[in-house]
Amino acid sequence: MAGSVQIHGTGQLLTLSRRLRAAGGPRLQQNFARRIRRTAEPLHRDLTSTITRLPLRSAGRGARRRGGPSPTQRPFRATLAGAVRISVRTGTNPGARVFFDPALLPPDISAGVLYQLDAGRLRHPVFGNRKRWANQTTPAGWWGRTVNRHTPRMRAEVERVLTDVRRQLE
Repeated sequence: MAGSVQIHGTGQLLTLSRRLRAAGGPRLQQNFARRIRRTAEPLHRDLTSTITRLPLRSAGRGARRRGGPSPTQRPFRATLAGAVRISVRTGTNPGARVFFDPALLPPDISAGVLYQLDAGRLRHPVFGNRKRWANQTTPAGWWGRTVNRHTPRMRAEVERVLTDVRRQLE
């Protein structure tokens, strides 16, 4: 299911965050945050490229049906890919989060569109006409598969960052 990916809240990460604040080293905190962000960036890039390459298939038009160009020149998949973000926190709940931010979507695109795509079916009005609806299909579960491919690498990277920072604190 589409949603956010979080590696946080582990006891080690929380303890380390407290020690960073107690040590009072803003440079050390910035270094920690930058390395955690870099850990999440390959997943972010892979999710955005997966979204832009998603095959959206439809049943197509029947015989003697009208058609035409899209009323917007905005690329749909690129708009969705632009709404995938990374958030890094070093406060009380430290960690990195890769998530879909519906606030970055234009008002005519529903916030639930990514969840529909991950489910394998996108149902939408034809050019905004709520009397005519279209169904488009895509392979289901692509968000989870992409995240699962990156999870072992991210866990190992976070462990390495924790070890390095812990070594600097001692």
